Amino acid sequence: MCERCGPTPCLRHCPCTLRYTCLDHRPDYNCGTVGMEQREAMEREGWEDVAAMQAVLASKASVNWPEKSVPIMTMRAVVLGAGGFIGGHLVSRLKRDGLWVRGVDIRRHQHARTEADEYIVADLRDAAAVQLVIDDSIDEVYQLAADMGGAAFVFTGENDAAIMHNSCMINLNVCETCIHRSRVKKVFYSSSACMYPEHNQLDPLRPNCAEDSAYPANPDSEYGWEKLFSERLYLAYHRNHGLDVRIARFHNIFGTLGEWDGGREKAPAAMCRKVAQALPGGTVEVWGDGQQTRSFLHVDECVEGVCRLMASETFRGPVNIGSDEMVSINQLAQMVIDIAGKDLTVVNLPAVQQIGVRGRNSDNEVIQRELGWRPSAALRDGLVPTYRWVLAQVEKDQKYQLVGNQGGDPANADFVIRRGSEDAVQSHSKRTL
Repeated sequence: MCERCGPTPCLRHCPCTLRYTCLDHRPDYNCGTVGMEQREAMEREGWEDVAAMQAVLASKASVNWPEKSVPIMTMRAVVLGAGGFIGGHLVSRLKRDGLWVRGVDIRRHQHARTEADEYIVADLRDAAAVQLVIDDSIDEVYQLAADMGGAAFVFTGENDAAIMHNSCMINLNVCETCIHRSRVKKVFYSSSACMYPEHNQLDPLRPNCAEDSAYPANPDSEYGWEKLFSERLYLAYHRNHGLDVRIARFHNIFGTLGEWDGGREKAPAAMCRKVAQALPGGTVEVWGDGQQTRSFLHVDECVEGVCRLMASETFRGPVNIGSDEMVSINQLAQMVIDIAGKDLTVVNLPAVQQIGVRGRNSDNEVIQRELGWRPSAALRDGLVPTYRWVLAQVEKDQKYQLVGNQGGDPANADFVIRRGSEDAVQSHSKRTL
């Protein structure tokens, strides 16, 4: 709603004062800062420069423009991939730390209302969209956007081209845009443990995932190859253009407010769903022999590691952010069964194609040495709230199937940027100003 005339639908939004106005009250853009809306207005109205825009608006509303733009004192960050699991939690953490946050993703968050000050729906494969969302007001960039999912999505081979094309396009656009934004101080890139060579992860009891074991390269999926390429891309932009980057390799992050069904969910969420859906006395299926090992890190500690890495003045990574509590998938399944308090039996499906490496565990020597910190929370401590949340989603889904669910989006975007176009269409905002 317009602050001046109430019920008139808002058509424009000032990105620096966060005031909402309709077209009749456009002179409210009086902060002097040139943001996304001001540039669009200049092109639409044919104004040659900022001074011309200020003169026209001041003559209409007797606005006294400041000689210089009002300084923006609060640190401003953009989280790319804010509609995803880790990105959504990162937005919340940055807000608690006092930052102004712009969230960006190709969709709105599916499980929670965003805490971002501004949320933009945009296709980051489009260079023009990236240039709009990483504007001259941004201090820090957190790049988590990627085409990814769980084992059922990554390892079938059916999505390889899309995974490599989409994620590479996003990272190329981000790097190229950031070197033209003088205000951007640091850029974080989320890589993955999937980039480690397969030959170092054949022994489920002694996998080698130390940071210096990445070469000779031999990831077991195209997803891993893309992550390795993008690591090198960001480091090349650091060497050639001075881009101050930070790179972390995530190890199987889990927690609430993430995918739990549909093929893109990770192992902990999938196991929680299977247990939640199983009837008492039933079974829980585990692909393969269940002896493959992994470590799983709760999202809160993941975000803590990201913030500590970004706070480092000299260490840029790549560094592992993961737990070193390694368990077999059968052990993970039994742990979730115990948390649920159900009488269930684990059934292995050896006939199902073996997916992923045999063993993977985070090596945390480097993060301890460089940041003076390492993840320490027990796996079970994170699984308890995760199971409860997934159970609630399963029960809700079952209820919807019975009564018919009309859907509804839990979060609103401030702008929707369509691929191939610089048009920004504002929808109703979540904020009360």
